[in-house]
Amino acid sequence: MKNLMEQILKFGVVGFLCFFIDYGIMVALVELAGFGELLASGCSFTVSVVVNYILSITIVFDTDKKANKGKQFVVFVILSLIGLGINQLIMEGGIRLLGQYMNRAYMVVKIFATGIVMVYNFITRKIFIEKKA
Repeated sequence: MKNLMEQILKFGVVGFLCFFIDYGIMVALVELAGFGELLASGCSFTVSVVVNYILSITIVFDTDKKANKGKQFVVFVILSLIGLGINQLIMEGGIRLLGQYMNRAYMVVKIFATGIVMVYNFITRKIFIEKKA
């Protein structure tokens, strides 16, 4: 149980770092570059996935060091694309719902979407990326 708690803590630290990368890029693309919210969210999410992969396999999960890294990355990307789909659905629905009541609703919705996707990511990466005993 202690190892699981340590792993969750590490995952949380990596997740928060990647969230700030994701969120910062998204806001910069919308506010400074004039991108649409969903396009910016997709681009920023993609950048954070690459950082998250590197940190996840080196710090968070006990991966098989002999495993095919290309195959491992493909699995990670597939899981992340599903996460992106969840993220985008939440962003789309949240912006439609809250956008009529508040400016920059995407900023609030992104926080909620990230929380949901973070839980999904931990569970799926634990199942598919971590070395089996």
